[in-house]
Amino acid sequence: MLWNPLFLSLKVAIISTIINTMLGVIIAFLLVQCRFRLLSNILGTILLLPLILPPTVIGYYLIILFGQNGFLGKFFSKFGINVIFTWYGALIASIVTSFPLLLTSARRAFENVDQNIEDAGRVLGLSEITLFLKITLPLASNGIIAGMLLSFARALGEFGATLMIAGNLSGYTQTISGAIYEAIYTGKTFEAGLLVVTISIICIVVLLIIEYKFLSRISHSSRRKR
Repeated sequence: MLWNPLFLSLKVAIISTIINTMLGVIIAFLLVQCRFRLLSNILGTILLLPLILPPTVIGYYLIILFGQNGFLGKFFSKFGINVIFTWYGALIASIVTSFPLLLTSARRAFENVDQNIEDAGRVLGLSEITLFLKITLPLASNGIIAGMLLSFARALGEFGATLMIAGNLSGYTQTISGAIYEAIYTGKTFEAGLLVVTISIICIVVLLIIEYKFLSRISHSSRRKR
């Protein structure tokens, strides 16, 4: 069906955003708190590589890792999970390619948290976990949510790495980007146009939410400081 690729893309994008949020918030916070700035910068650079590497290169690495002879592929096979040419492959590709967007936003959000407020919490006797949950995380929440939306939009449109590790099997691993690709080259211009408009609207809505909800707040607060 025409909408199956959209539903799969939404499922993959939602799950990958949830996973990226849990991992990204923790990793971003640790990178900011790391006392060894050189180590923090090196690790941060490595984690940002999927943002600039060609999708085919990312797909190649994923095949090496999750293939039948790959380290992670053998691990998942013990639980009866096959990643190659399944929707799990599309999920992993989306996680890897969209993670840098969330990590960058979360890291910048944690860096902009007022250190004086955190120090005040320590003076009041708050533990580091309580301090993180009640002060640091809420103060950084706008940047984290903006990163989540960007990560979601990126995962929704992922194609190159997904094509290599999951293929483009209609009804099984075909995401909306793969469906558009197939529709164009099979002469189904109406279906291709419909899917293009659909994903374009979703991405525009996401960007408008970020612009209205978060960037406007940042600009408003900066004006108040002036």
